[in-house]
Amino acid sequence: MNKTSGLAKKKTPIQWRKAISAMRRLIANPEATEEVFVIIESLAGNALEKGFQRFRATATGQQILAEKRSLLDSLRDREMLAEQPQHSLAAHYLNFVIKEDISADGLVEPSEDMRSTRNLDADLLLFANRQRDMHDLWHTLTNYGRDELGEVCLLAFTCAQSPNRGIAFITLVGVYQMIKRYGWDVPGTVLSAYRDGKKAQWLPAQDWEALLRQPIGQVRSKLNIRPPRRYQHIRRFELRADA
Repeated sequence: MNKTSGLAKKKTPIQWRKAISAMRRLIANPEATEEVFVIIESLAGNALEKGFQRFRATATGQQILAEKRSLLDSLRDREMLAEQPQHSLAAHYLNFVIKEDISADGLVEPSEDMRSTRNLDADLLLFANRQRDMHDLWHTLTNYGRDELGEVCLLAFTCAQSPNRGIAFITLVGVYQMIKRYGWDVPGTVLSAYRDGKKAQWLPAQDWEALLRQPIGQVRSKLNIRPPRRYQHIRRFELRADA
């Protein structure tokens, strides 16, 4: 039996108290990204291992593992990204991170203390890091922004793609918080994001290094990524109100 299959059979405890404490800190300071990882770690159970088993059962997953690829290396390479065609996923991703003044390394440090990524098999760690590093690519593809509602919608989309109690908990609390700001359109908007995540191709097993070079419209069509119309409607209304 290899190390990862052993991990899949060993149950990881669910730590609700730890998750709730982290949630309180996150509500007090929404910029405390490290608390997001604490919540996910506390409630994830064996979600990472289950996702990995699905990933390595795919031809693309096997190729990525064999090549020991780092998606982070590609996303850090702004010179390579800038060389891609104007309408490529790479160009849109680069524009997104420049506009938002963020970098591909933004989630690396907050995730470093996660217990679930310690002493992992190298392949499982590669998969865990790859999932982390896809986040802003998914922002770019789905058109969910980095505003609070956009983050909640993307978490719902992510939970549909990769079921995880921690992500679901953050999403539900986020819905409650956003109702206070936007009203009762929020639950339907977040549910729509979840349903779109269910209908899309399974994104963790995609060859992102190749997709970066392709036209973003073609990538969205291939992966069945739908425009987030309900989210965009709320955002347009908010922007008009603020004008």
